[in-house]
Amino acid sequence: MKFPIHNLDTAPAAAKEILNGSAKAFGFVPNLLGVMAEAPALLKAYTTLSRIFEEASLSAAERQVVLIAASYENQCEYCVVAHSAIAAMQQVPADAVCAIRDAEAIPDTRLETLRRFTAAVVASHGWPTETDTKIFLAAGYGQQQILEVVLGVGLKTLSNYTNHIAETPLDEAFTKAG
Repeated sequence: MKFPIHNLDTAPAAAKEILNGSAKAFGFVPNLLGVMAEAPALLKAYTTLSRIFEEASLSAAERQVVLIAASYENQCEYCVVAHSAIAAMQQVPADAVCAIRDAEAIPDTRLETLRRFTAAVVASHGWPTETDTKIFLAAGYGQQQILEVVLGVGLKTLSNYTNHIAETPLDEAFTKAG
């Protein structure tokens, strides 16, 4: 089904403030947000949850690993590419991003454990095995980070499913960087 990709001129009134903020932050309105603007409540939920996820105890690199790994597991090319570009801006190790995208192990064992746990949460629909959880905890993560992975997976579920349904085209800015 074809969905409109709203801009500042075409977006519903309830979405314009958020799109304006995005345009200021990125220098453009990403297609994902333009699609989400069709349902201002979804756009608001996604951008609010994104800000909340930034408050997690996970580092910037760890948060991007969660977001890229969840998007990879959900087969969302748009979010894998977009977050690869964002990860590069946040100086996430390129080998970690490439490993996730290429379905290989991340050289950093702690980040690899995080990637595997995130993948297990997504693949099991929130039912990771006891072994998955024990391995995650043994890597130095705690119960707080288990729940923060759930937060990141929830955030990506909103965008990944939106992109699947709307067939959101990749933004040129992300394809150049990602």
